[in-house]
Amino acid sequence: MNKPLTVLIQGTGFAGQGHAEAFRYAGVDVIGMVGRTESVVTKVAKEMAIPFAGTDWKQALTQLKPDIVSIATPGGAHQQAIIDAIEAGCHVFSDKPLTTDGPSAKQLSDLAEQKGVKTAFAASFRYMPDVIHAKRLVAEGAIGEPQEIECISHFNLEKHIPFGWSHRAEDGGGRLNNNFTHKLSIVTSIVGEKILSIMGEVRDDLEKAPIVEGVHNFKKRREFIPKDIHDPNLKWGESNVEWSYTVLAQIESEFAKKPVSVLFKHGGLHPRFNEDHVVIYGSKGAIYIKGHYASGPLYLYDENGQWIETPLPDDIAKNQPEGEGDTERNWRYLIRELVQDIKGEAVAPYQTFKEGAQYQQLIDLIRQNNNWVDVTHLQ
Repeated sequence: MNKPLTVLIQGTGFAGQGHAEAFRYAGVDVIGMVGRTESVVTKVAKEMAIPFAGTDWKQALTQLKPDIVSIATPGGAHQQAIIDAIEAGCHVFSDKPLTTDGPSAKQLSDLAEQKGVKTAFAASFRYMPDVIHAKRLVAEGAIGEPQEIECISHFNLEKHIPFGWSHRAEDGGGRLNNNFTHKLSIVTSIVGEKILSIMGEVRDDLEKAPIVEGVHNFKKRREFIPKDIHDPNLKWGESNVEWSYTVLAQIESEFAKKPVSVLFKHGGLHPRFNEDHVVIYGSKGAIYIKGHYASGPLYLYDENGQWIETPLPDDIAKNQPEGEGDTERNWRYLIRELVQDIKGEAVAPYQTFKEGAQYQQLIDLIRQNNNWVDVTHLQ
């Protein structure tokens, strides 16, 4: 019998644990976990029955010699760990953002190609079942030629979530890195992967956040919001990333003669009134998917001028992995694709470090915020 593939996980929080479970789901042997704090990584590895726990990444790579590494830390910690893994000949699965800027992300993409290792970039909400359904409907001509897409979301995040990596550009924070990456991936999966042009505007509506000790699991950070936000003894950290963005893009589609126009509008701190949504407008109809990451249901605008809720096809539903939530299920979907590819099995194209580097370069351009035209001289 062939030996199962092995994976080493970097990161002990929500993502690290989720990646480990996803690789096990794909039949990969999780042989080790590396974290910053010895007591934490030892505890998590024991709870998850992972045989090796350590804090020295290079030592773990040398000692364990994994086939795959999984990067589940904030973006600011990715670059050197991924370089080490690629140099060791490992295939790499990395959560988004790939790094903190375009040049460093491009370096990783080029190195992976040079060394011949396989990579996967986890802007993975393109695997939401209704996104896959929308992709099929567009390809079948259900809405004619796709012309325009809008992605609208307002998260109403608590402004006093403890200061951490999500507040710092140097650590991979910001709504572009952690929201836009998924939205762009959803859109390109539906109408086409070739991004022709982009422009955008960003804004930091937060400015500062309280510094609180003890936050480890990203999903539980709300539990650490100070009870008295006006306590004079509180210390504060300054945000240097965007919490709202507006992006316009043009995407080439094999299903349309003209580029598809796309609007991405996100307010991280603002409340929603109606449903967040993704809508694809075409020359003969439209597709509306509820939810900021297109969680559904899906509605098709028919020839009678009515929005009709359209059920998910059975084959798409049956191909969805099990999972506690959307994030975990989408990790499992992409990891399953990567593992099958490593084994030499036929798989559909999936996002690699090439797309991760492209996305980071696009985010750099959007953050420059230099698309404004001064019209104060006009009367």
